[in-house]
Amino acid sequence: MIAESRMERAVRRVVVTGLGLVTPLAVGTEASWQAAIHGKSGVGLLTRFDTKDLPSRIGAEVKGFEAEKFLDKKEVRRNDLFIQYALAGAQLALQDAGLPVDQPLGETCGVIVGSGMGGLGTLEETHTTLETRGHRKVSPFFIPSIIVNLAAGQISIRHGATGVNFAPVSACATGNHAIGESLRHIQMGDIDFAICGGSEATLTPLGITGFIAARALSERNDAPEKASRPFDTGRDGFVPGEGAGILILEELEHAKARGARIYCEVVGYSATADAFHITSPSGDGAVRAMRRCLQDANLAPEQVGYVNAHGTSTPVGDIAETKAIKDVFGAWAQGGLAVSSTKSMTGHLLGAAGGVEAAFTALALFHGILPPTINLEQPDPECDLDYVPNTARQVQVDAALSNSFGFGGTNACIAFARLK
Repeated sequence: MIAESRMERAVRRVVVTGLGLVTPLAVGTEASWQAAIHGKSGVGLLTRFDTKDLPSRIGAEVKGFEAEKFLDKKEVRRNDLFIQYALAGAQLALQDAGLPVDQPLGETCGVIVGSGMGGLGTLEETHTTLETRGHRKVSPFFIPSIIVNLAAGQISIRHGATGVNFAPVSACATGNHAIGESLRHIQMGDIDFAICGGSEATLTPLGITGFIAARALSERNDAPEKASRPFDTGRDGFVPGEGAGILILEELEHAKARGARIYCEVVGYSATADAFHITSPSGDGAVRAMRRCLQDANLAPEQVGYVNAHGTSTPVGDIAETKAIKDVFGAWAQGGLAVSSTKSMTGHLLGAAGGVEAAFTALALFHGILPPTINLEQPDPECDLDYVPNTARQVQVDAALSNSFGFGGTNACIAFARLK
């Protein structure tokens, strides 16, 4: 008998069973969520290097991260901060899911964790070492510490996950691409569960000055906590952040068989390109991403109650996303749809943004609470949706989207729904 092909198999249902957050709001999922629904800001003045001559001196740093709680001292020395955040997030997510952290997870577990820029801090430090002390002082762990796929690789090694293992790199859409590709691998039966999401640690001199040169950052240095203000007339650029957002996705029956707590179901995914400009959005790619995601999820627009927006607090981007949402959702966009940007609190975590925001979306569905868009004091007239301004809203929605759009015109949208 010829073996059943993958295309002949029934597409399997996939749920979220674990969340691991390392964010500028807190180290830990519950603490990050509580800060978010209480409208706390994780933004402040940058502390890790001298910024006095810079026009933008603010960022959303992870505070109180003790790497030694998650890694031994040797691992800390050998791994860039973005890998440390990823390993911490993966451990937190596995623990949250009730999965073992000290036993091999095997070939039915995959790891898809990406980053936008990888080990930028280690790259800068090693270049200084080369210039000042010579090539013999360059660490043999330099390359494994900076390349993007070593976040996923180190998670796989630590937890004995021998299924699919790779790292998407798609700027600010990275986290959503990682989640979406994990969804596909589980749906098609390649694996039963996945550790997925994104990690980033680019609050370094080169990272900050690069975005300054691109004129992308807010310069509200006198009130950092007010600097990330999506959809507000006073927005003047995004606030860079760091951290990790890691999810455990699991095939539904696999999760039920072990009695797992289920946050929600992952019901749709799409990925599109603007094919327009490296930094300016066309809007068309975002429209197609949301529409295709709804189609993949078999959802009508009016069945979606919440969108976690990309919402970066840039003058052009916020308007483009608002127009795209209105195009996709029509009258429902202004009649029943709630939209918020949690970047108003976390800053923009670049390659980790999608993972963190997907986790917040899953938690919103699970708890029946929509996180707010803080600092929305005077809405831009061209941004005229319900952005859940300043205060979280207790309301149970049945389905939600999470948007991520990145430099290069890359777009990824994930649909979540309450399990029925």
